[in-house]
Amino acid sequence: MDLANIYKQFQADITYIEQELTRTLAAQHPVLREAATDLLRAGGKRIRPVLVLLAGKFGTYDLERLTPMAVALELIHMGSLVHDDVIDHASLRRGHPTVKARWDNRVAMYTGNYIFGHAIETTKVFHDQRVHMIISNAMNEMCRGEIAQIHDQYRWDQNFRTYLRRIKRKTALLIAVSCELGAIAAGAPALVQQKLYQFAYFIGMSYQIMDDILDFVGTNEQLGKPAGGDLRQGHITLPTLYALRTDAQLKEMLQRELTEQTASDINMEPILWRVRDSGGIDYAQMMSDRYLQKAHAALHALPECEAKMYLTQVAAYVARRKY
Repeated sequence: MDLANIYKQFQADITYIEQELTRTLAAQHPVLREAATDLLRAGGKRIRPVLVLLAGKFGTYDLERLTPMAVALELIHMGSLVHDDVIDHASLRRGHPTVKARWDNRVAMYTGNYIFGHAIETTKVFHDQRVHMIISNAMNEMCRGEIAQIHDQYRWDQNFRTYLRRIKRKTALLIAVSCELGAIAAGAPALVQQKLYQFAYFIGMSYQIMDDILDFVGTNEQLGKPAGGDLRQGHITLPTLYALRTDAQLKEMLQRELTEQTASDINMEPILWRVRDSGGIDYAQMMSDRYLQKAHAALHALPECEAKMYLTQVAAYVARRKY
């Protein structure tokens, strides 16, 4: 069974969540409405809502209770993408023009804020203060991750710890709380909530590392943008960090040729080949696999049920995102 079959099993529930996302993003102002719904139509894997639903199977599964959680988390993710595209000057996402590209930075920033506002409003049905603390902490950490990424642009002297902390904040944490909050909404036992959080956190770390590998080796069709986009924007990911440790000349090359002023004009292919040949791809793959092993260990501690089998398939999907 692959990820598509998991979606098929939950098709009716995911369709309901999609309808709620559309309803939630409806706006009276035509630009806000079009910008937000364009982003929604661009699609996405909806991995966070799916994880909410799967985690809900470990307690009392109630779609009406799980849906606000799934919608809120997907909206937080969507809002962060709009802001990311402004920061990164990105014109494409998933092969479609970004909100920034179709309108401008101001419209994009207000669209992102509009989506965040609805995310927070959606959770008002929950009276458990833990829910609001978890969501606010996740949003706070995501912002810290974004600021760190801006601060670390074109800084070639970073270490692995800085990178791992950044992807935890930007990616893994929201995936982790998707499982945690789904379990809380379903009234699952505390230990189950903890193990689901750990599983999803490790999956999120592995997923982001694989994304960073694909940025060096993926095709335009896979990425929806040219390879090497992260490095061109000065984002130093794990393959490059490893390459900088093993290739003494690479740092000089990057410092000399790749700056914010020259990035749009430079031919990236020689740099990409240098990173690929350094062993950085293999090292990053090993780190991704290590997080997957930790995810499986957390999964092993969960009670046996159909949802556990589906989570195993989610882990297999992450592992199969090869190049």
